Amino acid sequence: MSAEFPSHAMVLAAGLGTRMHAAGDRLPKPLMPCAGKPLIDHVLDLLAAAGTRSVVVNSHYLGDLLAAHIEDYVARHPELAIRQSPEKELLDTGGGVARALPHLGTAPFFVLNSDAFVDHATALSRLAAAWDDARMDALLLLCPPARAVGHAGGGDFRLGEDGRPVRAVGAADAHIFCGVQLLHPRLFAGAPSGPYSLNRHYDEAAAAGRLFALEHDGWWYHVGTPEALAEAGRRLSREGGG
Repeated sequence: MSAEFPSHAMVLAAGLGTRMHAAGDRLPKPLMPCAGKPLIDHVLDLLAAAGTRSVVVNSHYLGDLLAAHIEDYVARHPELAIRQSPEKELLDTGGGVARALPHLGTAPFFVLNSDAFVDHATALSRLAAAWDDARMDALLLLCPPARAVGHAGGGDFRLGEDGRPVRAVGAADAHIFCGVQLLHPRLFAGAPSGPYSLNRHYDEAAAAGRLFALEHDGWWYHVGTPEALAEAGRRLSREGGG
């Protein structure tokens, strides 16, 4: 990537967290503790360490709790400007990003899930370095199943030799999408209003030959259930990643 490192990012934090059972009655999923800090802090810390400086965080369920936490995080990390994007109606991944687009700049920006994160900020640097604006509208980070913690089930994409991913949903040998990506705003031209999934744009980019992917070279933590949360916490505590 010849341009500057992406200055903008969005963190998707509006999910209901229904698989977290009783714990989700008290806290929104992004605030559930993992190895000594809330899940969303792992993601925000990665962005800050990588050099991103402007972040949008959407919210819905128990949004007041998340909003208060974000205000506290910014007070402790003034290098990171965070704009909150509360959703009265859940907009899904695509609708949430499309709504926030005016605050995400005109260059490629990161989008990260708040309940899944990678083990080092260099993953973001590698995505930025791999970006080719002439060829790409979307660049996804994929993880081999052997380096995925807390993930159950098959993968999402097979990674071609040309760097283009091909959908292989549920295949045991397929790579897993990490919920970490670089997207260009032009991808959202003609985006619908209301709720929809980012999968719409992945499919559009793939059809145009402009969807690419990069294999993550470390560990990926997927925290979708209480059991996965505990597993991630144990591994991070052992490795000093909390």
